[in-house]
This record gives sequence, structure tokens and C-alpha cells, in this order.
Amino acid sequence: MASGRIVGAVKDHWTVGRVAELAGVSVRTLHHYDEIGLVRPSARTAAGYRAYSAGDVEQLREVLAYRRLGFGLREVAELVGDPSTDAVAHLRRLRGLLVERRDRAAAMVAAIDRELEARAKGLTVTPEEQLEVLGARLYDAIGGAYTATRRTEPRIAAQISDALGDARTVLNVGAGTGSYEPGDREVTAVEPSEVMRGQRPAGSAPCVAAAAEDLPFADRSFDVAMAVSTVHHWRDPMAGLREMRRVARRVVVLTFDTDEPGWQDRFWLTRDYLPEFAAVLAEFPSLAGMADAIGARAEPVPVPWDCADGLFEAYWRRPEAYLEDHVRRAVSVWTRVGPEAERRAVRRLGDDLDSGRWAERNSDLAHLDAADLGLRLLIS
Repeated sequence: MASGRIVGAVKDHWTVGRVAELAGVSVRTLHHYDEIGLVRPSARTAAGYRAYSAGDVEQLREVLAYRRLGFGLREVAELVGDPSTDAVAHLRRLRGLLVERRDRAAAMVAAIDRELEARAKGLTVTPEEQLEVLGARLYDAIGGAYTATRRTEPRIAAQISDALGDARTVLNVGAGTGSYEPGDREVTAVEPSEVMRGQRPAGSAPCVAAAAEDLPFADRSFDVAMAVSTVHHWRDPMAGLREMRRVARRVVVLTFDTDEPGWQDRFWLTRDYLPEFAAVLAEFPSLAGMADAIGARAEPVPVPWDCADGLFEAYWRRPEAYLEDHVRRAVSVWTRVGPEAERRAVRRLGDDLDSGRWAERNSDLAHLDAADLGLRLLIS
């Protein structure tokens, strides 16, 4: 049995030793994955040894790929255990993550080469040129990580669906990878980022490359125009909202409330570890102003404690998640506050989790099922 393949009583299975050799991991690792339920071999040999089917090997491939991208075991278990995601969807997700890393690395190398060339010639390198090494447009820098952690949260999706009412035609502005697009209506998507458009799953709504401020549609072309967690990225949010109002009879927008005094203290992460968040939204329009622009009322959107969509506030009762690099990479806030603030926040949060200070400060959160952290649904 030099190949490690088992025939006979346990047909078309591979021994644990052979699988470990092929995967480049130890047998001990495979035993641990079995014990915690992450990858359980589907058979045993007559002697009682673990035997892996082709399906088991496929699942192991997904687990190891996510692990090598920096995911923790808990996050990996959630990803591979998602019943709505098949092998093809996992491959697309992994490809997006890897392409994002490749492209970001290539962009950084190119920027470093340009700076080295300039310095070799004795030229002055401007601050803008120095910062170019960090990447290009925001969505192109963070987009590849979206499919890993930014999944549709069913409870938020239900609230959005209720807001859409009986609309038959829907324009999704700033659509990203397609989260929250209703499957029971005729949807047209608008997304300016090529990285985001490239990660939209097969069979999703047709997507137009355009910006919210200049929608290429005639007046009142749609029953509803929707925008989910995207307005804060637009060059001119008010102009984009007016465009949505122009092309649709109604508008539904998931956004953030900065009108309430002390709003930045609603969330422990911004209150205690990342005060720079307030500056990120310093120029953001008021909720009242956005509501007036589209003739809307505001409705609170609670964030469930186990929110499936890895938005900035998603892990308010799971603070360890913010220590994971892949979680932060899929949230624009971390890119916008800068690496120094990010490193400081992560270090202090880690220290407080280790010492128990975080748990002591936030003991009132332990039994909450959902929290109002400023998300608002504007409904016209």
C-alpha cells in the first residue's frame, strides 16, 4: 500500500499518513481536526485507523487554505460549515483572497521600485508618493477580503427586504460583491470597483461599472434604489443620494448615524481603542441631512451578537475577532485610520483581553442578543 490508498473494505479512501504527507501537515494535526469536528474522516480501516474519502480531502483542502491565509480555527469552522457555500464557492472565495494579496503585493513592489529609482536619482519623494506604497483606491485595497467575512446577515436582510416592500425592480448602488441583493426581484447592480465586480458570484444580477454620483439611467427607471453600507465611501454622498432619488421612485439606504451626541462612545471599540474613528466620519453628512435628501424616515438596525456579516461593528460581543488580520482587512475603517492607529488599537485590545479588563468593562454585553450601535435604515 505504498500509495496510501485503501481498497477493499474501505474503498477509494486514503490513509491518514498519506493525507498528511500530501497536505504537508502532521498526523497529529489531522487527529486534532478530527477531535474538534473540523475535518472528520468518513471511514475507519479494519484496524481502526482513520480513512479519508475524496470529499474529506476536499474539506481538508479548504480548511488548510483558510488557515494559511491567517484564519483562526473558529472562523475556519464557520466558513467550511456554511451550508449555503459549496466547493466552487469556497474556491472563488479563496481565489479572491489570494488575488487580493497578490495584487496588493505587486502594487507595493511597484511603488517601492519607483521610490528607489527616484531616490537613486537624488529626487525628492513627496509624502503622497511615500504613501503610495500602501495601495491604491480603498475598495481595490480591501475588496479581495470581502467574500471571506462579509456575508449576508439574514436578520438585517429581512429588515431590508421589508423596507423594499412590493418593489419589483431594484437598483443596488455600490453593490460590492452582491450581499443583500434580493433574489426574488429584478435587480440591477452598480459598482465602480473592478475588484468587487470580479468577485460577484455566477448568476448574480447584472452589474454596471459606474459611480453613485453619476448613475447611467433615466429618471424613475426603478421601483427602488438601495445602498447597503456604502454611502460613506462615495466621493459626494449627498450627490449620490440625489441620483438614487432621481432614478427610482423610492430609496432604501443602510448607513450610520453621527447625529446623536457622543455617538462615537456607543461602541467600546471606538470609545476605548480607536478614537480615530470619529475623524474618519468627520465630513460624513448628518443622518437628518441624508434623510431630507431622499425624503426618508430612519429606522434602527440592531446588530446581532453572532452577526454573519463582518462589518465594523459585527463583533461587539466577540472582541477576539478584531485581533484577526483577515477580519480587519475586510473593513474600510482600519485602512482609513492608518497602520499606526490599527497596531495600537489591536495591541491594547489584546492586552485587555488577556488581563480581563475588557470583560470587566463590558460585562453588561454578555447577555445581550443584539445591540444598537448606530446603524440606520433610511426608507423613503
